[in-house]
Amino acid sequence: MIWMLWLTAVLCVIYYIVIIVYSGLTTSFSLIWLFFAVICMGLAAGWEAYIKHKDKVPLWLPVSVVTMCCTGVLVFALVEILVFTGVAARDTSNLDYVIVLGARVKDTGISKSLKKRLDKAVEYADKNPGTILVLSGAKGEDEPVAEAVAMRDYLVYNGVREEQLILETRSYSTVENIAYSRVAIEEDQARKKAHRQNGPDIIIPGAFEEVPDKPIRVGVLTSDFHVFRAEQIAEKWGIPDIYGISCGSDPVLFIHFCVRECAAILKDKLVGNM
Repeated sequence: MIWMLWLTAVLCVIYYIVIIVYSGLTTSFSLIWLFFAVICMGLAAGWEAYIKHKDKVPLWLPVSVVTMCCTGVLVFALVEILVFTGVAARDTSNLDYVIVLGARVKDTGISKSLKKRLDKAVEYADKNPGTILVLSGAKGEDEPVAEAVAMRDYLVYNGVREEQLILETRSYSTVENIAYSRVAIEEDQARKKAHRQNGPDIIIPGAFEEVPDKPIRVGVLTSDFHVFRAEQIAEKWGIPDIYGISCGSDPVLFIHFCVRECAAILKDKLVGNM
């Protein structure tokens, strides 16, 4: 047990270095791997001390520590099970709108995560030319342009018609992505309805009945680990029947993204975003 804790601590430090070197992710959350390393080293040292001085340590202390650790691992496992098995496979073809969630834009170009999302969006737009893509993402302090603008440029360059795109450039988080994209969709629906009402009158003999607008079908396209949270937030913020469309994620950063997503899900659930 002790050697496993020391090994885990070393692996956490190595993975932190890999994250920094591989992707340049210097965000505060990447430091969590150093935090995990310190926790593992502390547990290993504490376990060794407990074995040497077992008679002097009250039983409640090791029991409490083990319970807390097991609870943390269990919560993480349950959240990840929800993330990857809680999203039912559905037919996502011919949706009215698909919200494409933004990701980091670097000075050198779009990030690998964003490229994977956009490549999936290109594929979807090619198969569903009638679907409107809502590109969602503002300009962060360390980004050269708004994420939505960079997304539009990439999609247009790769053959997606610009009239098939709506830009949403006000959002800085997943919650804002969904909320502002919903506003953009409602505005687009209002424009289309006004255009229909202002169009040429068609006179049909006899009585007629106005057909109510059919419910629109909205999807959200994002990385595989992110779909569950995006769907839950969408349902909370007024898009009850949301269709999740997932793309692959970076295999090197996959574990990091899963840990970050678990923390984000717990936070959003706690503050009422989902």
